[in-house]
Amino acid sequence: MTYSRFEAIGAYLPEDVVTTEELIGRLAEKPSFDFAAVTGVRERRVRSTSSETYEDSFILAVNAARDCLSRSRYSAEDLDAIVSVSITRSKNGETIYFEPSFASMIAKELGARQVIHFDISNACAGMLTGTLLLDKMIRAGIIRNGMVVSGEAITPIAETAVKELSGGYDPQFASLSVGDSGSAVIIDVSEDERDRIHYVEMMTASEYSDACIGKPSDRTQGVALYTDNRRMHNEDRFKLWTGSQSTFLAEQGRTFADEKFDYVIHHQFGSSAVEFLNALGEREFTTPMPPPLNVIDKYGNTSSTSHFIVLHDHLRQGNIPSGSKVLMVPAASGVVTGYLSATISSLEA
Repeated sequence: MTYSRFEAIGAYLPEDVVTTEELIGRLAEKPSFDFAAVTGVRERRVRSTSSETYEDSFILAVNAARDCLSRSRYSAEDLDAIVSVSITRSKNGETIYFEPSFASMIAKELGARQVIHFDISNACAGMLTGTLLLDKMIRAGIIRNGMVVSGEAITPIAETAVKELSGGYDPQFASLSVGDSGSAVIIDVSEDERDRIHYVEMMTASEYSDACIGKPSDRTQGVALYTDNRRMHNEDRFKLWTGSQSTFLAEQGRTFADEKFDYVIHHQFGSSAVEFLNALGEREFTTPMPPPLNVIDKYGNTSSTSHFIVLHDHLRQGNIPSGSKVLMVPAASGVVTGYLSATISSLEA
């Protein structure tokens, strides 16, 4: 049986740092709670908007892709597929592109002239969805390798929130937690079980989709995101992850404890949410959860790049020994959940 693996990883984080204290200080009326304490976000990276060094989604994605290729045994021309999963698709400044595809433009910029290229959009689960697709294509023998890439210039929703928040509970509060970034990962055929994506499964629970829509004001002053966090953090929704993974493993005669994960990476949408997920997992799986890897304090919620920004950062710090088994759990608008299991031995950052 053919398996895939993570062959190389790359990231790009803008130089500009904006602290939560600074961002909250811009509000006309301060929230009634400690935003940094609740979310865990102390600072985030914000793209450059100067005319000389402007950073849009395309530039963030291309920078991350080049960083990834710098550590890969493949050149851009060697790639069989490029999948772009950006939520934000700005290029040439603030112009939003749907056609031609971001993937085709990234491929051209990198010099990948003969690749399968396409875009997908699955909110903050985008990179894990792209990984699922390339994993299936490699297992089926359609391609030998491919890149999943995302550039998220998403802080304009924070800029809108700063203009519009008026105190009390507001569905734009989550927008203050986001940060800009780019991330890329190359996936190819695994030849060693110590360097392998064991499985990746995802599901959508549409009954919770209205938690991420909200009702915008007629006076919206820019791009905005409205989130009902009370429904987003619904326990039944998160049980879809634990229930589906338990069923998946039971069908193979295994339990969560049998997987012996060394680390878990949750979507970085709040430190309290991650703590809640770990407690829920421990209760539902009836076994201790592995240590969580987080970066939300310094990068915030980077949307679709989230899991791979965490992975890249902790690899760079030397916190993930070769041969570590990692569980990634998405949490995205839609609502999307799932799980990815991988043993990582050759990745460097």
